[in-house]
Amino acid sequence: MSKPKVTVCCITYNHEKYIAECLDGFLLQQTNFDVEFLIHDDASTDGTQNVILSKVGNDSRFQLILRKENIKSTGVPVFPILYKQAKGDYIALCEGDDYWTDPLKLQKQVDFLEANDDYVICFHKVKILKSNGQIVDDFITKIPEHYETIETLAKYGNYIHTPSVVFKNIIKEYPVEFNEVPFGDYFLYMLLAQHGYIKYLNEAMSVYRVGVGVISKMTGLDIANNNVKLYSCMVSVLDDHKLKKIIYKKQLDVVTSHYLEIEEKLKLMEEKYNSLKLVQSNYFVSNHTFFRLLKKMITKCKTFKRKLRQLIKLR
Repeated sequence: MSKPKVTVCCITYNHEKYIAECLDGFLLQQTNFDVEFLIHDDASTDGTQNVILSKVGNDSRFQLILRKENIKSTGVPVFPILYKQAKGDYIALCEGDDYWTDPLKLQKQVDFLEANDDYVICFHKVKILKSNGQIVDDFITKIPEHYETIETLAKYGNYIHTPSVVFKNIIKEYPVEFNEVPFGDYFLYMLLAQHGYIKYLNEAMSVYRVGVGVISKMTGLDIANNNVKLYSCMVSVLDDHKLKKIIYKKQLDVVTSHYLEIEEKLKLMEEKYNSLKLVQSNYFVSNHTFFRLLKKMITKCKTFKRKLRQLIKLR
């Protein structure tokens, strides 16, 4: 196969029940360009790898990474590994429990991005597959006005479903923060959106399976803790002061809304920062800046002033 136009990155883990449908969506694609598929299974304990091998066979378009030992549990992020191996001019994402339904999905998205130099991301409407087997319209995300800009993405959070996205493969050096960030997709979109606009296609071309992913198993506190870390990573890599201010505000909102629950986690987070503060990383610098900013803003918040001052202890 010649150099692919598109690289599809797919991460799987214990997706034995779903991966065949995901791969069928890949095989369904009709394009006038070459596509490669990078499939990474992180040492599934069920039959996911057997399904992949039987489904893919000797198809040279598929590059398989079938782990014997789970690397995510060691703190190694998987997506950056795939991104670095991607040869395509464009990258499409679909995790092993989701699937594509339109045979022209990739063709439509690449055609748009090829024709519009000022856009770097293209995503589309998805359907939601509920745990009872019912497929319904998307009730998880709402596409905001002026969704095309990074300011909107920063303000409203991630409204891009993973199996719907195709983006230009323009980031050649991923920042060290990618190794720390808990929600890599939103972080990635913010990185990309610094280089251009976002396009939404109002066509349902994939299905997102709700209730089976990692986030669905998290508590509200887990999500809050991870969001604090995510926003620190974002502030670290963003250049625009206005964007940093938006993200700092989101950080503060998370902490104030969970201030009782998050107390112990914040203490641990500060201890980690203090133990690693000599590391030359913007991630830790941004954490320190956030702690200082948070303390300053707390003085304006009478309700949480005493409680939050106990949480943030700066020398």
